[in-house]
Order: sequence, then structure tokens, then C-alpha cells
Amino acid sequence: MAFNISTIKTSSNGAWQGDNPLNFAFPLLIVQTTLILLLSRFLAFLLKPLRQPKVVAEIVGGILLGPSAFGRNKDYLHRIFPAWSMPGLETVASIGLIFFLFLVGLELDLSSIRRSGRKAFGIAFCGISLPFICGIGVAFVLRKTVDGANKVGYGQFLVFMGVALSITAFPVLARILAELKLLTTQVGEVAMASAAFNDVAAWILLAIAVALAGNDSGQPKSPLISIWILLSGVAFVIFMLVLIRPAMKWVAHRCSPEREVIDEAYICLTLAGVMVSGFMTDLIGIHAIFGAFIFGLTIPKEGDFAEKLIERIEDFVSGLLLPLYFASSGLKTDVAKIKGGKAWGLLALVISTACAGKIIGTFAVALMFRMGFKESLALGVLMNTKGLVELIVLNIGKEKKVLNDEIFAILVLMALFTTFITTPTVMAIYKPARSSSALACRKLRDLTNTDESKDQLRVLACLHGIGNVPSIINLIESTRSTKKSQLKLFIMHLVELTERSSSIIMVHRARRNGLPFINRLRKGGWQDRVTGAFQAYSQLGQVLVRPSTAISTLSTIHEDICHMAETKRVTMIILPFHKQWRGEGDRQVIDNVGHGWRLVNQRVLKGAPCSVAVLVDRGFDKGAQRVCILFFGGPDDREALELGGRMAEHPAVKVDVVTFVEKEEIQRDDLILRPSASKCTKNYSFSTSSINTQREKEVDDAVVAEFRSKWDGTVEYIEKTGSNVVEQVLGLGQSGEYDLIVVGKGRFPSPTVAKLADRQAEHAELGPVGDLLASSNRRVLSSVLVIQQHNTSQVEEMPVTKVDQNDNDGVTGTGEISKEV
Repeated sequence: MAFNISTIKTSSNGAWQGDNPLNFAFPLLIVQTTLILLLSRFLAFLLKPLRQPKVVAEIVGGILLGPSAFGRNKDYLHRIFPAWSMPGLETVASIGLIFFLFLVGLELDLSSIRRSGRKAFGIAFCGISLPFICGIGVAFVLRKTVDGANKVGYGQFLVFMGVALSITAFPVLARILAELKLLTTQVGEVAMASAAFNDVAAWILLAIAVALAGNDSGQPKSPLISIWILLSGVAFVIFMLVLIRPAMKWVAHRCSPEREVIDEAYICLTLAGVMVSGFMTDLIGIHAIFGAFIFGLTIPKEGDFAEKLIERIEDFVSGLLLPLYFASSGLKTDVAKIKGGKAWGLLALVISTACAGKIIGTFAVALMFRMGFKESLALGVLMNTKGLVELIVLNIGKEKKVLNDEIFAILVLMALFTTFITTPTVMAIYKPARSSSALACRKLRDLTNTDESKDQLRVLACLHGIGNVPSIINLIESTRSTKKSQLKLFIMHLVELTERSSSIIMVHRARRNGLPFINRLRKGGWQDRVTGAFQAYSQLGQVLVRPSTAISTLSTIHEDICHMAETKRVTMIILPFHKQWRGEGDRQVIDNVGHGWRLVNQRVLKGAPCSVAVLVDRGFDKGAQRVCILFFGGPDDREALELGGRMAEHPAVKVDVVTFVEKEEIQRDDLILRPSASKCTKNYSFSTSSINTQREKEVDDAVVAEFRSKWDGTVEYIEKTGSNVVEQVLGLGQSGEYDLIVVGKGRFPSPTVAKLADRQAEHAELGPVGDLLASSNRRVLSSVLVIQQHNTSQVEEMPVTKVDQNDNDGVTGTGEISKEV
């Protein structure tokens, strides 16, 4: 139905004056946006267990909102998405699209493409060429079969079909690889490099397709006009790379990390540059998105400037505006146009041709480059991933009348299907081997008992950001022997994988040989300054530092940590506590990185292949250190004492050992710990393994005696007795006398520690004593290191409650968990 856009008003006078807000442009746009966001987020939540990328949910949401599903109700379609509202919705969506393609340009690092080598180029070339040729073949079939398809010129129709079948969605592929933990494998590295080549080629082909396409009425252009459009496009790219790129490097330098505040003028200038670039390519006759993408390529990937731009616009664009574009695409997709067996047969033909062309082409070339059979097949499936660029091509084709409604619907379903099957297919055919190391030294005591002594010490230190660097360096320095032994330090920078473009920029920076990612030392953002800090520390000697980055979701990043520890044969993992104290006295501020990181620590503690230490940082960044080792007894405390012995070797570290000795009446007291009725985190968890308590006490006494004889005169040894352990421990922490207090987690608690089991836990994963010292409201001044010794027989734990002797019911044990409930 024709309508006069000049009669449409922006806002209503309100329901009290008789206006229906849905008859006005702006209130209706609000309703449309809200509905689109709610549906896309709900679908993303439903598809999350299937590990599908968000783009799948957004495409499905758009189709459901359109005439294929909800739109079959004409009242709904005319009320919520009337024809007169579509120009406004598509205009807002196009603004989001321009800025998203600018972000895609930011993601794509041209220098990494140049470094990728012949293998990636060969795979990308054949992975584009074969499906492009197959697309041309399918185009001939569609022109003869689909009504109205032969009204379009051969040239533009063939190019659009070839481009539609040959594209690989680089941003979507990167997130699938990260989700499947394939980024660090040979398949992941080749797929990323090939997809980057593919992305550049896709934009070149898209520019050619738009240049060849006719006008909105479907009439073809003269060849001379197409040539002028192509030449103008090439001139625009040269102008951007030759003149604008150096200018943006200057702007990025002005926004370098040394300047604490980035001038808003530079941000505004860059955002205006996106719009101007889009306008210029639209003026040329290609498409506004092409200019935004090229402008994104001109932004330097090093430094903070690119990250600052992403922080400013990413969430607003990807979270709010981009789903509108998927919805507008879905509103143009009518699955009902695919009628009859012949039409559905064409859909099957298009899907099978697209999959076969991309998979077979990639598979064959990968085999030629001597990749394994399964790796080559998985690579072919991964390169078959479609995404936003595919929809852009299809929408432009429909806009230019190159694709009619039926062909458009077929190609949209093809893009959805090929992307949907990528993750489950790769999971089924390719599982990268994760070898298990035969390392014997899983804990510090193992090193002491070997002939090679301390030469084998390997430590994996994890960190969330640059704020963790000083304390981690200081802790490692405290444990570094000043003798000829060498300490191997593996640094793992933990980065949460999200839908944000910044995650993919991190992949670009980190994608080098290594596991998970061994960073190159580059000047630039704070991630690079983290690497630089540890590289500088390694120059001190006796410490070999290997920095790396793990990019994964919080629910699975513990697997990367444990796998790194297994592969690199480390003896201890150091984890930062999820809270960090800054400042002094009453001005202390607690930084909390979030509950998700606390769960990461808990999973590592449960599944680590070696000993684990959790560092509660309250300003542990000074030179000379005073360290206190608390010893109650048990395997974890013995590991803490072993670490204290290593610290005692350092001339700048003064170590005190405080042992808590039970009185005889406490030792004779039968203390019962029973499984808690509820498995909440308010109760401490102890090991369910059976142990010989008498034997454990003998081992404790022997270890303490050995320690005292070895460090007599170097380490001050203090014995404490008494029933009020809480006051004594807090007194040590609140005194400010010690910079660091080291304590075992206490999974096999001594009777003294077991008496704390009925306390309400704030951080149960630290054990009773560690939790007491890490408490937020106890005014503890010292940093705390909680150590868990590796022992495969002690991994099973359960929450417990303390039972008084009078409630014994005949079950006995000293600090053991009763099996009766």
C-alpha cells in the first residue's frame, strides 16, 4: 500500500488526548526495538547449551518476527511492523550496521594476514574459488527454475550467487573456535588466518557485486558506469590507506597509554570519520558499509586507542542497533515463498552445494598442505560458517532487485543452516588430543625429595589484569632461590571471551605459536604492558618467563589453566583472589572482579593437576618481606611449610613459622564432622578420604623437626597453644607485622582447625583459616596465600558441620568426616 511519509508524525500527544502511540514513528520504534531485543536474547539463552553463536539467535529471531511466523497474523504485522515504519527502522539499523562494520575493520589486522603464509592463502583461495564456481552453477539452475529470476542480468546475478556461497564470517568463526577451544590448535590457527584472507576477498567481491548490480528498479547499469564505480572504489581505498592511515596513526599516538585521559575530540573525530567514509562510498555507488569497513582498517591495532573506541561504541552497537538489522532482514524473509517440493528441493540443492563447495575445496587443499584427515575436514566445516556479511550481501541483492523473495528466503535459510551445524559437526569429527604428562613432581615436597632438587621448579601464575602484576612478581621473587637453581615461570593472562569485538582483537594480538597463546612483546595497550613487566623481571636472571593469554568463557577457562599446567609440567598454580584491597587504613578500597572469577578459582582448586595457591592481595608489592607460615598440621600445611623453606633461602625475606599445638585434652577429644544437610557454600568442605590420623601427626612432627634443623638460626619458630584460635590468627593478621601470611587450606583439618567448621563461611574455598584471614570485615592488614597440596586421593570434598561429643551417636574420629548422616 502506498503511503505519504510526510504525513507521519514523530511523537504522539499521549493516550489521554486520544492518540495511539503505535500510530507514531518514535513510540512504535521503541516498541519494535524492545520486542526485537527481548526475543533475540531469549533465543540466545535457549541456544546457549548448543554452543551456538549469538548471530544464529538473531537471525532466527528476525525470521520469527517476520511474515514467516508471527507475521502470518496480519493484525500483528500491520500494528507492530506496518509498512510506513520500515524506513525508520531500517535507517536506525543501517547506522548500527555502519558502526558494526567499522568494528569488523578494527578486528581485522592486515599485518597478521601478511604473516599468515602460503598455507593460509592457498586454503583461503581454494575455499573461495570452488564455492564461487559452484554458486555460478546454482545460479543457472535458479534462473531456469524460479519464476522471475531470469529478469535480472546474468552478470550481477551470477556474482551475487557466487559471493553468497563463498563467504566465511570471520567474527563468527573466531568465537566458535574460542568456544570449542580450538584457537590454539593447528586447525584454529589456519582457520583464523584463512578466514582473514577470506574476509578481505569477500569485501572485494561485494564491492564488485554492488558495482555490477542494477538500480533499485532492477534495470542493469551500463558497463561504463560499473567500471567508473570500481575505479572510484579502488581510488577510495588507496586514499584511505595512503593518507588517512598515517593520520590515524598520529591520532592513536596522541592517545597513547602515557596520556591518562584521551581527548574527547579525537573520539568524536574518529566517529565522524566513520560516517563521512560511509557517505563517500555511498556517493561512489558501492555501499556506505564499505567505507566504514575500510576506515576501520586504517585504525592502528596497537595501543589503547582501538580499545577505547570499542569501549565507547561496542555495547551500544552490537547490543542494541545490530539486532535491528537482523530483524529488518527477517521481516523481508518469507519462508512461505518456498512452496512445493521443487522449491524445497532447490533449498536442499543450495545448501548441499554451498557446504560441498566450501568443505571439499578447503579439505582438498588442506590435505595437499599435509594436514591430517580429521583436521582438514574440521577446517572445511569451520570455513563454511556464515554470518552478518552474508546477510548484507543478500539484503543488498534484494534491495537492488537482483534476488527475488523466493531466492532471498532460500539463501537466508542456507546461511542459517550452515552456521548452525558448524559447532556440533566440528565437535563430532574433531577432538584435539590433549596429552597427559607423566610428571611426578605435582607438589613442592616432590621436588625436595628428588635428586635434581630445586632445578625443576615450574610455576604457572594467573592474573586478571595489570593490577595483579606487582604482587605476583613479588611473590615469585620471594620464592626464587638465589642459588644456581632456575625457576620457570609461566604467566597466563586470563581474558573472558564475550561477544565483544575486543575479545577478537585480543585473539589477534595473542595468536602466535604456544599454548594457549604466547604473546609477542608489542608496544601498546595494557595487555602488552603486562607482558612487558614480566619480560623486564626475567632480565634479573634465574627466572625464565613465558607469558601467555587464555581467552575463553568463564565457565570453561579453568580447563585452559589446568591443561596449561599439565602440558608445561608445572608444580604449582598461583591464582589471584577475586577481591583485591587497595589503599591503607580506613581508605582501603576493595576491587571485586566478580563472582564468575571466584567460580573459576573453585574449579581450578577442584581439578588442578598440581598444587594450587590463592593469593589474597592487600598490597603485597614491597621489596623486603616479612612472611609468616601458619602450621596446624595436614598435607596442605606441610606444602605451605615447604614453600616457607624456599622463601627462607632469599636474603630479603624474613620467615617466621607459627605452629599451633593442641592441648592434651583437645587431642583426646573425639571431634565428629558430619556431611552438611545442605550443600551450600556457607559450610567449609573437607576431604572425604580416609586417613590414619596418628600417622598424619607423625608425618607432621617429622616435617616440622626437619624444617627446624635445616633452618635453625634463619627462621624464627613460635609455638602457640590455647583454645581461642580465631583471636590468635586474627591477631597475627591485624598486627601489620607481616606482609604475607601463608596457610594451608586444611582439607584434612587438625582438631584445632576442625573446631572452626561450624563458623559461617564467607569464602569456603579458602578453608577455615584462610577464610578468616581473607574476610572483608576483620581489619586484616597482611596479604594471605592459601595453599592446597596436590593429591589425587583428596580431590573429593563435601560441606560439613561440627558435631559435639554429646551428640556423637557412637561415631568416632579425630578431624575426620563421619560417613553417617
